[in-house]
Amino acid sequence: MKTILITGVGGLTPRSIATVIKEKHPDYRIVGCDVEKKAMGFFMRTADGKKLVDSYAIAPYCSSPDYFPWIEALVAHEHIDYAFVQPESEIVAWGRYYEENGRYPCPVFMGSRLLSASLKDKSIMADLLEGTEFIPKTIKVTQQDPRFEDVEKEIGFPCWIRATEGTGGLGSLRLDDISSYRSWLFINAKIPEFTVSEFLTGRHLANQMLYYNGEYVKGAALECAEYVMANTAPSHVTGNTHFGRFLNEDRINEFCDRCIRTLEKKLGVPAHGILSFDLKEDKDGSLKVTEVNIRHMAYTGVMARVGFDLIEDTIRIMEDGNADAIVRDPYHHYEKPYIFLRDVDVEPIILESEEIFDDPARMIDLTAAN
Repeated sequence: MKTILITGVGGLTPRSIATVIKEKHPDYRIVGCDVEKKAMGFFMRTADGKKLVDSYAIAPYCSSPDYFPWIEALVAHEHIDYAFVQPESEIVAWGRYYEENGRYPCPVFMGSRLLSASLKDKSIMADLLEGTEFIPKTIKVTQQDPRFEDVEKEIGFPCWIRATEGTGGLGSLRLDDISSYRSWLFINAKIPEFTVSEFLTGRHLANQMLYYNGEYVKGAALECAEYVMANTAPSHVTGNTHFGRFLNEDRINEFCDRCIRTLEKKLGVPAHGILSFDLKEDKDGSLKVTEVNIRHMAYTGVMARVGFDLIEDTIRIMEDGNADAIVRDPYHHYEKPYIFLRDVDVEPIILESEEIFDDPARMIDLTAAN
C-alpha cells in the first residue's frame, strides 16, 4: 500500500486525480490538504460511498514561512510516499525548495522552478515567446500603466484581456473600444496586472503533455466547445468546459512541442513533468498559445477514462523513479470520436460520439400526434 499526498484537494483537478486513484488503486491511502477548511475534497465520497481522502489537514499558504516545516511534518507523520502538487503557486514553491535543499519534501513529478515560474506568469511567457509564431500579439499592462495608446495601436480592437496569473479565465473579456477597457480596469481594480492580446475567433483547444528530462513522451488533445455557467462570466469563458470533443489532430501536439522546445532554449532547462496547453485558433485556423499550465489540467480525469491516463503515468514515474515503463505516445489517437459533458456537482459524462444528440430512437416524436 502507498500513501499519496494531494495538495489543493478542494479544487476540481485534484479531486479528479483523487477519484481516478481511488478507482484504480483502492488499497492506496490518500491524504489531502488545502488552505480552505471547507474544501469539498475533504468531505466528498466516491460513487461507491468511500471517502475521497482517507485523512486531511488544513495547510498554511505556501507563501508562509510555516509552510514547508508543516509539509515536512505531515510527510513524516503520515508516511507519505509521494505527492501530487497541484496549485501552481505551490509547484513554484516546491521548485524553490528543491533548489535550496537539493531534494523535495517527498518524491514528486514536476519541472524546474525556472520553467514553472516562467509559465505560471503569462506576461513572462509572452515575453519569452514574443515575435514567434506561438502567441498572438500581446502586451502587459498594469493598473498603474494601462498603456492605452499601445493597446489601441499595437493590438487594436477587438482585443482580449485577462489577468497575468490565475486560471478559470480570471479577468477575461473581449474589449471593443477604449471605453470598455477603462471600465474593465475600474471593475477589476484589485487585479494588478493583465495581458492584452489580439482577439482570436477560432476554436478553443487544449492538450496534456508528459515530458521526462527533455523527452516528449506522450500527449493528447481536445476541444473546449461550450462552458459551464457561461452566462455568469462577462467573457462567457469560465475555464470549466461543459461540452468538449476529444481530437485526433497531430498538428496540435506538434505545434505545442515546438513551443516547448523554444522555451527550453530560451530558459536553458529541459521540459519535465506534466504541461497542459490552452490554445485558440485565429481567423485563418492558425494555432496560438494562450496559456501553458505546469500541472494536470481539469480534463485529466475524463482523459484517463478514454485511454489517455497521465494520472497513472505520474504514479508509475514516482514509484519507479524513471519513465522507462511509460508507453511512448506523443500523438495519441482516441479509439472513438468521444465527447464529454461536465457540469457543477456531477461526475462528467463520456459519450462515444456526437451522433447520440440526433438519435431519433432516444427522443419522443410528437409529429405523428399532430
